Amino acid sequence: MSNKKETNLKNYHSKKFGQSLSVILLTIMVIYFLICMIYQPARFISKSLEGVSAWAFNVLPSVLPFMFFTKVLSALDVMPTLTRPLSPISTKLFKTPPISIYAFAMAILSGYPVGSKMVADLYLQGKITKEEAFKMSSFCSTSGPMFIVGAVGIGMFKSSKIGYILFLSHIVGAIINGLIFRNFRIKNSQKSLEEKQTLSNENKKMDLSEIVLNSTLSILSVGCLITIFFIVIECFSPILSLLPQNIAFFFEGIIEITKGCIDLATLQNKFLAVTLCSFVVSFGGISTLLQSLTMLSKLKMPVKLFALQKFLHACFSCLTTILLLFIFPV
Repeated sequence: MSNKKETNLKNYHSKKFGQSLSVILLTIMVIYFLICMIYQPARFISKSLEGVSAWAFNVLPSVLPFMFFTKVLSALDVMPTLTRPLSPISTKLFKTPPISIYAFAMAILSGYPVGSKMVADLYLQGKITKEEAFKMSSFCSTSGPMFIVGAVGIGMFKSSKIGYILFLSHIVGAIINGLIFRNFRIKNSQKSLEEKQTLSNENKKMDLSEIVLNSTLSILSVGCLITIFFIVIECFSPILSLLPQNIAFFFEGIIEITKGCIDLATLQNKFLAVTLCSFVVSFGGISTLLQSLTMLSKLKMPVKLFALQKFLHACFSCLTTILLLFIFPV
């Protein structure tokens, strides 16, 4: 008994030390960011405007309508009917409710972070359990064709072929990821079922004004994070400039997806550029991870679990891209 108490005490102190260290490191980073902005305000105001511009002209027009209309469909409660014919795919392939195929399709069409928003909405409406939501997040957090084919492929690489290779790899990676997490379990599964029933009973259909407000607040939070991470990349630029160009561009993508893809597309080695870009697009960058986690906050989604899901998705997409590039050279 004494040994058990000692072990628990050590674990407690170890956990507290880890939390304290994280707080100290985060505090140092934030102070560094503030000093950078105070020292060169004009430079960082310019970067803020670049972030706002990237959000306003790329994310806002493509994501906001999907957020609004998917919210309307959820409020109308017609999704179970629409997804019934596809139930064998979701139940046998991913071991998730039929409605998950609808969420997956909308995520693929609209891009980050609509899939995560839909998973959270379905959970809050009592249509899925927390366990099912965690499974769905493994394959419903995806980018869309407007960004991958349009912005990255045609806009950055000047090649629709590269865009379609990246998009196909992205979808395949998401499907493989869903298969990996199909048997995922949480400890309190019975509690999750009871919670689903409670949410279903308490759920009230939103009126139009609530849907508009909900969608607007969601897209504004996305814009805020994109702008902040443009500044973060600029603060890290002295460190990134010390690295080889391809690695520096890759790490930019790990921080913020759009900036990373823009720079990776300039590399001379297109095989390497497309492969690294595939990883970046499927991982989504820390900025997109935080956008998605903001949407999933009501689920109390574990950060480590979601980060693992996105890392594996990126690895599967990257491997698929390498295979496709051998078959269809660019």
